[in-house]
Amino acid sequence: MTHRTLAAAVFLCALSIAPLPASGGQGEAPMVSRTPWGHPDLQGVYSNDAETGTPFERPAEFEGRRIEDITPEEMRAINQGRNERFNDQVGGDEFAGGLRPPTHLIFDTFERANSRPWLVIDPPDGRVPPMTAEAQARARRPQRGVSSNANPFGPFNGPEDLGLYDRCITRGLPSSMMPAGYGSNYEIVQSPTHVAIVYEMVHETRVIPIDGTPHVGPDIRLYVGHARGWWEGDTLVVETTNFTDAISYRGSGEGLRMVERFVPIAPGILDWRVTFDDPSTWTRSWTFAMPLTKQDASQRVFEYACHEGNYGMKNILTGARADDAAGE
Repeated sequence: MTHRTLAAAVFLCALSIAPLPASGGQGEAPMVSRTPWGHPDLQGVYSNDAETGTPFERPAEFEGRRIEDITPEEMRAINQGRNERFNDQVGGDEFAGGLRPPTHLIFDTFERANSRPWLVIDPPDGRVPPMTAEAQARARRPQRGVSSNANPFGPFNGPEDLGLYDRCITRGLPSSMMPAGYGSNYEIVQSPTHVAIVYEMVHETRVIPIDGTPHVGPDIRLYVGHARGWWEGDTLVVETTNFTDAISYRGSGEGLRMVERFVPIAPGILDWRVTFDDPSTWTRSWTFAMPLTKQDASQRVFEYACHEGNYGMKNILTGARADDAAGE
């Protein structure tokens, strides 16, 4: 499946130093196609697999520099170094802590072309703002059932002691749309009143009303929050609230307000930017961004039969019961 990213590699490398369009409907791409009912037509299968391995925050080696300061020559050298390090890590007889699968069955490609040196675009220093004292205290509490492998050492008394991702329930937001080296395809479908995004990994579908209906009340809490969208020019804006405390992104709390913008910036390219506002967690709001590249008609969102192949769940719990028996 390496052809998913090769066609866009040269363009994305150039995109990495281009100024990002302003938010709020500014900087729309010219000649955006329209649906029969007049909305910008964003429909299709997109991928950000080429962005796998991009540092989230600005690495120390770029201290004092901005994304737009990085030249195309530097970006090519950065990608070469990242690919060399990646191939060194997955080579040899051992990978992922003792797991030894054929790596070509896991990763879509071994030669990615990151479009930028890091993802956080605001604050300008490329760093996630400091956490509040409340968030730091929250992070020290025991956690169970959160979105990722937050409980790698047990105890494993039941499925609820593993993360929601381990249990094939959800990767949460925005994790469901973050590149992971495979399964990084996303399909956008539109109607006059709704936009739906289908995520390949875990195979979730997010249905987003754009008809002006309000958010639900604060007593309703959801794994992927409660989304409402609207158009600002050619930009699709999606506001998500009402997250549950059973899932968290980088330590966020129930009060998280997440705003996504899908901005057409070139034919087949969306600038996806995500802003986080949670005064209980961070000292200020912050934003990251990456491009989504439209795939040709041959590329679809593949089945993700997570539950059917989730032997890890059974084996972890079986091993825990064996340990219990040995202890008795």
